[in-house]
Amino acid sequence: MVCPRCIRVVTAQLQSLGLHPGQVTLGEATLEEAVDSLDKEPIRAALAAHGFGLVDDRREWIIQKIKDRVVELVHYGGQTHLNFSHLIAEKLGMDYAWLSASFSAAEGITIEKYIILQRIERVKELLVYDELTLSQIAGQLGYSSVQHLSGQFRKVTGLTPSHFKELKEQKRRPLDEI
Repeated sequence: MVCPRCIRVVTAQLQSLGLHPGQVTLGEATLEEAVDSLDKEPIRAALAAHGFGLVDDRREWIIQKIKDRVVELVHYGGQTHLNFSHLIAEKLGMDYAWLSASFSAAEGITIEKYIILQRIERVKELLVYDELTLSQIAGQLGYSSVQHLSGQFRKVTGLTPSHFKELKEQKRRPLDEI
């Protein structure tokens, strides 16, 4: 789940199955019912109908928690110059080197590359809104300079930020497809 709307959809789907969600946050839902005694297939089907998946494997869960933390920090954190590795390891209570190796093995990219992809999607979003200058966007997302942001943006998208902004057809990707 990558947004508050996703949380509402998951909550509604669980309730429609007669379940009692205790807490639903980005990437995680707890139930008042004992999970081991539940038939997970109806839950899996209800979530899949809305583009969500049920993660019941520990490794998949950890990978999803890493993704959720990155999305939370990049898109909703509002902080600059973050030490992502420390914040991810702290949130999950695990060694970052192990988390990084597990993520790379499962996803085929490093956590750092995933962070860059998320940051570029956030830059695209802010460019489309057209409310901030590129300098303000660079500062908000913790880039050391506009040149660093522009170079990374071009490397990922093949376009400069100004050329992207001029495009009539915006080429943004949904967060859960990154």
